[in-house]
Amino acid sequence: MRRRDLIVLLGGTAAGWPLVARAQQATRTRRIGAIMNIGETDPQSTIWTSAFQRGLEERGWTLGGSLQIEYRWAAGNENLHRRFAHELVALTPDVVLASGGSSASALQEVTSTIPIVFLGTSDPVNRRLVASMEQPGGNITGFVEFESDIGGKWLELLKQIAPNVTRVAVLRDPTRFSWRRLLAGIEKAGPSFGVAVRPIDARDATDMEQTLTTFSSSSNGGLIATPSAYSAIFRERIIALAARRKLPAIYFSRFFVTEGGLISYGPDTTDQYRRAAGYVDRILRGEKPAAMPVQAPTKFELVINLRTAHVIDLTIPAGVVAAADHIIK
Repeated sequence: MRRRDLIVLLGGTAAGWPLVARAQQATRTRRIGAIMNIGETDPQSTIWTSAFQRGLEERGWTLGGSLQIEYRWAAGNENLHRRFAHELVALTPDVVLASGGSSASALQEVTSTIPIVFLGTSDPVNRRLVASMEQPGGNITGFVEFESDIGGKWLELLKQIAPNVTRVAVLRDPTRFSWRRLLAGIEKAGPSFGVAVRPIDARDATDMEQTLTTFSSSSNGGLIATPSAYSAIFRERIIALAARRKLPAIYFSRFFVTEGGLISYGPDTTDQYRRAAGYVDRILRGEKPAAMPVQAPTKFELVINLRTAHVIDLTIPAGVVAAADHIIK
């Protein structure tokens, strides 16, 4: 059995528990802390928290009754990550949900005993959040966001929809732990597709916009937005700039495309929040993170916005359209 198959099998065992056992509630109200890597007013905040809460309710928990959730919204601010980690640990929650590697690392600095379930990070072993994917070994486990080979897939898809692209700007957060592996995957694939790769920092919106404007002033350019809180926070400006400069762009999540981006390929983030609820449920019922394997993504999706393709005068090949999981017309 492959490692991924084993991880998925182990992660799904809770679904088979008898309904009566799963519906039993503890006599006291349980408390969950959650540090989110986006802002509270971001439209995605409602989508993700709703998915997480539905996952808990499906497992027999009643929000405001048997369960309370304390949310904090860091919006990519490292200082807020650390501040909220201290705040939530002081509340002695039963478990904390950490959205993004920065949230998980900030919590790890504050507590070695309160269970933590992370998502939205790509390299938890090298980040030293866990000892290994199969046996985390401490108080932290969770769900990885991407595997490093997805960078080459992004470049391949970009060339499929825009064969004339010979230069690609790669938006990155240089402080994000996994960006080097993602960028390495893109750079490794570059020569085989005849593409030169140009990293661009995404932490400062004004500098990013100026650099992208200069980059797109020459022909045959394309754009890859790698995962980071800043790419998500500044997505409206990125999407608008790509459309204005007629720059073919591929994003790491569908919410870019539903808001006007061209194409995305990546894990279903909403599904990961539902799955995270399963791990939180198991911890609340007595399991230890140390023995709960870190899980890889199981559901990927390709999303295409044909309206945006029309705006930038691009015809998406029929084969790519046929392969899409969701199309915006």
